[in-house]
Amino acid sequence: MYSEPLSHLPDPQRQAEFYEGVAFKRGIAWFVDSAIILAITLPIALFTVVGLFFIPLFYIVIGFLYRWFTIASGSATWGMRLMAVELRDAYGRRLDGTQALLHTAGYSITMTTVILQIISIGLMLFSERGQSLTDMFLGTTALNLRA
Repeated sequence: MYSEPLSHLPDPQRQAEFYEGVAFKRGIAWFVDSAIILAITLPIALFTVVGLFFIPLFYIVIGFLYRWFTIASGSATWGMRLMAVELRDAYGRRLDGTQALLHTAGYSITMTTVILQIISIGLMLFSERGQSLTDMFLGTTALNLRA
């Protein structure tokens, strides 16, 4: 577990604009990303007869790769970029490929259980920096780019 203070990130008390509305924006970004993943998954699944039986598996694999690669290349998924939100590590840097992989894996684990999803959403809504469960564990946070 990450235990070092997040002193390199904007202070949520003095620089609240970096965190305002981020939970809502992440929610909208999630819907955008889900639609993009579905738009990629369906044509692939429809190319084969057997693919129709594996749509959920394709969606999970494509979703994982999509999130990992988009976060690794710009510290945000396409939905997050649309909403002007970017993930940063505890030092305020963009996430690299390994951090993006860990963040995506943490997100994927969180999505497997309803209670973990509720905890994660609750943390985003009520924690000082609006961090998800995965963010808390890795020491990452999402920031408004326009702040």
